Amino acid sequence: MVNVNLLIDSIVRQTTVLIAELATHRGLRAPLAHVAEQVFVELTRELHAQGISRKVSADMFGMALRTYQRKVRKLEESASERGRSLWEAIYDFVRSSPVVTRNQVIARFRYDEEEVVRGVLADLVESNLVFATGSTQDTSFRAASDADLAALSSNADPSAELLWALVFRLGPVSSRELASMGRFSAETVEGRLEELIESGRVERLNGDPGEAARYRARHFFVSLGTPTGWEAAMFDHFHAVVRTICSKLRQGADSSLADVIGGSTYSFEVWTGHPLEEEVLGTLRRFRDANTKLRERVRAYNNANSRPDSSTGVVVYAGQTVWKTEKDER
Repeated sequence: MVNVNLLIDSIVRQTTVLIAELATHRGLRAPLAHVAEQVFVELTRELHAQGISRKVSADMFGMALRTYQRKVRKLEESASERGRSLWEAIYDFVRSSPVVTRNQVIARFRYDEEEVVRGVLADLVESNLVFATGSTQDTSFRAASDADLAALSSNADPSAELLWALVFRLGPVSSRELASMGRFSAETVEGRLEELIESGRVERLNGDPGEAARYRARHFFVSLGTPTGWEAAMFDHFHAVVRTICSKLRQGADSSLADVIGGSTYSFEVWTGHPLEEEVLGTLRRFRDANTKLRERVRAYNNANSRPDSSTGVVVYAGQTVWKTEKDER
């Protein structure tokens, strides 16, 4: 258990380093108020998917069961509007009118705990998605306009490339699910999806009457040197790493999969004039060249032949970085 805790803490630390780097990239100051709650929601969902009871989950978070259930209700589903998170339902209610008062919000969501409703309003204001004026019960709320959001964040309009990557890795997925991931409007996401459909990168799957359409993608890639799409490439790489590690953990002692699931890390130390310097530095280039050609051959064959009912998905990734060290640091 001690080793697992140390591993978890170390992974969280490295993840926060990545988040901080992204949040401040090129002078950006991205709002992070929702991050802790997002992590909580995703963890509870994954624990539930693995068969962990809410009582055990509450204990893992160090919470009393009632406190845990109250927080989950706040973030997952509204009692006043079934099938939607309370956060999403309140945000849409505020957006539906030029201005709403705190009392109007509380009355609209009267079947939810008032303390939880107030907490969601505070989160929306802190996230700059809603503006508040006044005090106590007289407080009025106005949803931030598209112009407001654009002024506050460079991510007010999701890139087509990032949506393409999300659909490819997480699909079939609905536009509402995609919108909730980045807290965008559904209309904005649907507009981007239409662009992806027209270019042949994404396809729409129409379900039963009354059900929202879902989207999927058969392939995804970002060409080297493309000025846009770095966010999509970063997500795709990170997703591949996490998926591989999780698959390896679930594999257990199954040696039959040892050569097809897993990863290896190699570190080298070279210097100017080293006889193997160019060979080491060219590792990533050779990997890219070989797998780009292989991907093209696989796609050409798949496009020319019918697909069977089931197939095997394979993700191969590589990363390489270089830094300088002084002699006494080795």
